[in-house]
Amino acid sequence: MFDKLFRIAAAALLLALAGCGEPPYTNIDNAQLQKLMDQGVPVIDIRTSNEWRQTGIVPGSHKITFFEEGGRVNPEFFRRFEAIVTSPEEPFALICRTGNRTSSLARILVQEMGYNQVSNVQRGITHWISSGLPISR
Repeated sequence: MFDKLFRIAAAALLLALAGCGEPPYTNIDNAQLQKLMDQGVPVIDIRTSNEWRQTGIVPGSHKITFFEEGGRVNPEFFRRFEAIVTSPEEPFALICRTGNRTSSLARILVQEMGYNQVSNVQRGITHWISSGLPISR
């Protein structure tokens, strides 16, 4: 498990420093997220518990912190993630505050772990809320 976490953390750092080009995943907006949710596609909110309490979540989202406070990768993330997304071919969407953390994670899931139907909510929960869309507390 440590090797997996180390590889992921190292890949995230390299990606952040590289200024990557065209993403290997799909960036989506609120309307596209709503369509995916209507089709039963799982939404995974990777923010921290403090962030969930502050803003609420998109209704029906799965709350699984990826980066803990202090920037560490949550050691439980992949076990919980794989219980929801059981196959690399299964579609899912990632959401965070503004789309930056999910962008890094989406790239890792595609390039390092072979997932091929990854959607990143590009402007995150802040845009969802500012658009007046529903929130669960």
